[in-house]
Amino acid sequence: MNPISLDHLIKQALEEDLGMGDWSSQWLFDALNRKNGRFVARQSGIFAGMQVVERVYYALGGGVELSWLVEDGQGFEEGSILAHVNGPVGTLLSGERVILNLLQHLSGIASSTQDLIRRLDDPSIKVADTRKTLPSLRMVQKYAVRCGGGFNHRFRLDDGVMIKDNHITAAGSIEKAVELVRKQQGHMIKIEVEVETLDQVQQAVKAEVDVIMLDNQAPGQVKELRQHIPKSIIVELSGGINPDNIAAYKGCGADVISVGWITHSVKACDISFYID
Repeated sequence: MNPISLDHLIKQALEEDLGMGDWSSQWLFDALNRKNGRFVARQSGIFAGMQVVERVYYALGGGVELSWLVEDGQGFEEGSILAHVNGPVGTLLSGERVILNLLQHLSGIASSTQDLIRRLDDPSIKVADTRKTLPSLRMVQKYAVRCGGGFNHRFRLDDGVMIKDNHITAAGSIEKAVELVRKQQGHMIKIEVEVETLDQVQQAVKAEVDVIMLDNQAPGQVKELRQHIPKSIIVELSGGINPDNIAAYKGCGADVISVGWITHSVKACDISFYID
């Protein structure tokens, strides 16, 4: 993660939570009052967010000693101690909510990503995220996907060209849309086209795009459409794929499955913080 962007995110989160100050902690404890604490998992999962904890404590003035018992991308069991801390009790308590909000969310993303990969059980297909991320959290959410063993799709609109249904409608056809893009396209920019029918697949193949996204297709339809796409073109699947049906896509011939809900609607992982 970009440390400058991470510090900016944490500053915003702390400003939102602290307001004029944490009166509960500031009026109860002075800066010399140090305590030990621990982060504890209340369910099993995959951890993500070490840098978040470290940078929150740093932003609050530092002086906190961290002893990690788990690393980003590592699994943990219910009841596991994830980290021990020692520091000014006011700092530990003032940063508690921001840290837990982010740790729970990011570990939930990492855990859900790995669960999808396990259920798919096909190392030839990459599981990736999308741009369906929460505002201001894209960097850390996509980092959590990597912690879970997944891959990142575009971070921003300028990472590549993705011609979707509305682009095709507005341009008039896939052929016309690709033609217009190629007049501006630099040699480092790839072109992806979203399709739903065999006719659209054939148009995209004829236009020699780099990636074809098969949108909302059942496993049988994917296998049929894949036969019309040369191996030189990457095939991505998206739309309606979830833990209950992803196993059916094993061996379908796709290269990538992109899933939006692992960032925008994922269930948080239950993690708590306790002062000893």
